[in-house]
Amino acid sequence: MGSSGGWRTNKWVRAAIPALLLHCSIGTVYCWSIFSQEIADHIGFSKGATEWAFSFAIFFLGMSAAFLGNIVEKDIHKSSLIATICFSVGMAGTGFFIWWGGNHPGNALALIGIYICYGFIMGIGLGTGYLSPVKTLMLWFSDRKGLATGLAVAGFGAAKAIASPIMQSMLNSMKETGGIYKMFWILACVYFVMMFVGHLLLAKPADWHEPQNDAEKPKIMDVLKTKPITNYIGIWVMFYINITCGLALISQEKMIVKCVGLAAFAGIISTISAIFNAGGRLGFSAWADTMKDRNTVYKMIFILSIVFTGLVMLTQGIKNGEGNGLLVALVICLIMVVNAGYGGGFPNVPALLSDHYGMGSISAIHGITLSAWAFAGLTGNQVATYIVNHSGEWIDHDGVKMNPVGYQNVLFFTIALYIVALVLCMVLVKPTDKKSA
Repeated sequence: MGSSGGWRTNKWVRAAIPALLLHCSIGTVYCWSIFSQEIADHIGFSKGATEWAFSFAIFFLGMSAAFLGNIVEKDIHKSSLIATICFSVGMAGTGFFIWWGGNHPGNALALIGIYICYGFIMGIGLGTGYLSPVKTLMLWFSDRKGLATGLAVAGFGAAKAIASPIMQSMLNSMKETGGIYKMFWILACVYFVMMFVGHLLLAKPADWHEPQNDAEKPKIMDVLKTKPITNYIGIWVMFYINITCGLALISQEKMIVKCVGLAAFAGIISTISAIFNAGGRLGFSAWADTMKDRNTVYKMIFILSIVFTGLVMLTQGIKNGEGNGLLVALVICLIMVVNAGYGGGFPNVPALLSDHYGMGSISAIHGITLSAWAFAGLTGNQVATYIVNHSGEWIDHDGVKMNPVGYQNVLFFTIALYIVALVLCMVLVKPTDKKSA
């Protein structure tokens, strides 16, 4: 795409930059932990009650991607505009209901409004915004599909690391004047502009013919049946397991770090783990481009996760780590490996699906597959919290209540699932030569 066609035929301007503008905006959904306690205090509800807003956002991300995948397939301009409007309106609406809750503490309308705005409306923006640039990237970067999708999805992962300090500083500077809801209103405007520019720039290559006629386009089930249906089931389940295990450990990460005596470095470790998460999205997907069968990268992710989880289980690193440099290093390695593998699973899914089922219906198939993310969003955190609350023993550690045995027990759950995922990866998902796909 040389200079003769100018910016209109430049793959960076028409695919990579708009993808980053969209994904760096919607990825800030993961900043929820920065302000969740403050929202709870402001509207007069428990942190547990407000936490459901985030779970709903991830659930509706997956479900809107599943149900609106066909719209993305037919018209990325319509889908990216829906994403821009829903995400920014949902964010502004969340700010409104936080303001309302501050004036009417304990009023259920504020909580329900936040569920609807942050969970449902923003969730639709997340799903359509996540999907819209993916196929476009793979069309422009046809020889490096994994790297292209990895670039965008790394933007989604890096958004938390970029936006967290900005949000924290906004909250601190506006604390006396209702900073929490004003922050949402300001960011709604900023993200609307970023996403709208991305929407205007995003375009498929001029030589790509997208069938508009429903009769011309094959049915999704017909496409999936071109391979044994167990092949697709294997991809869906291993994607679900990778996210569930990642969320289970990441949701307890802060307390695990405190458990092994690194409370003073919790913020630094959180930033490093976010970098590993984003790096895994870019690194594993770029690596997969060099492999004959892209599924090999999932085998690597699951084997690494099983090895490090097993080592921390055998040594009881979380329980016995404090004061033992080797065990602390093992626990930190586990956190980084799981973060990298969790991130690396996302960009490889659309590329793996295109290797198996071609590019024709990739947005719709990828959308249906993202329903795995929806269900993982409802199970990963919750199962880990249940295990911690119903096993082990709570102790007082420098004034902080923690449950080292409970956190250790979460690893029994994750290693069992990682083993299942590895077996599925080897048995159900058939090898494919992506060069012929």
